[in-house]
Amino acid sequence: MKIGVLKTDDVRKELVGEYGEYPEMFADLLRSQDSTLEFTTYEVQHGQYPHQVDEVDAYLITGSKSGVYDDKEWIPPLMDFVRKLHDRKKPTIGICFGHQLIAQALGGRAHKSDKGWGLGVHSYEMQETPSWMSEPVDSFNLLVTHQDQVVTLPPGGRILASSEFCPMAMLQVDDHMLTFQAHPEFTKPYSNSLMELRREAFGTDVVEKGQASLQNDIHENAVARWMLEFLRK
Repeated sequence: MKIGVLKTDDVRKELVGEYGEYPEMFADLLRSQDSTLEFTTYEVQHGQYPHQVDEVDAYLITGSKSGVYDDKEWIPPLMDFVRKLHDRKKPTIGICFGHQLIAQALGGRAHKSDKGWGLGVHSYEMQETPSWMSEPVDSFNLLVTHQDQVVTLPPGGRILASSEFCPMAMLQVDDHMLTFQAHPEFTKPYSNSLMELRREAFGTDVVEKGQASLQNDIHENAVARWMLEFLRK
């Protein structure tokens, strides 16, 4: 399977040398479950798109420091492309910004939450176990860095997992789009480094709470398997 990564941001220059860029993080995560996977990166933040939708088998939209509501010239074309993927029923995964963008592009809504920043390890309760999921669980943990949230489902969307902090944390839209607010591609060292780098912006209390949560387990490998199961079903 060949996955097209729609890259919507760059890793901070202070961290990229140690942790790599977002497409590398996703490749590492997903290849841990299937070493035969191929990846192609499209710099959609710079206007780069596939010549044809079927150039790859599936798509993955990365996280970003941008908000889906920001007045940036590259965001409306990406929303148009998401609508094209939806019309074609192309298997697509959205992560963080990608999660919010899919919802917003297809008629839902995302905005900045008054709950503030979510950092570190968050836990989610499953609300529905879809038929494609071969490893059903009651809950799972993942790393997060977000302030924006999806607040209105798009038509055809349903909530698969939620938390008190983020009620729309894992969504499925029809049978071809799966989205997560959290970051299965993040590692604990990267999350910790990002919190330290942005301590002033996040706030010391929030950072310290987020860093303390890093002692909790994360279930990135199970989520990676879900992602591949969804794309292949």
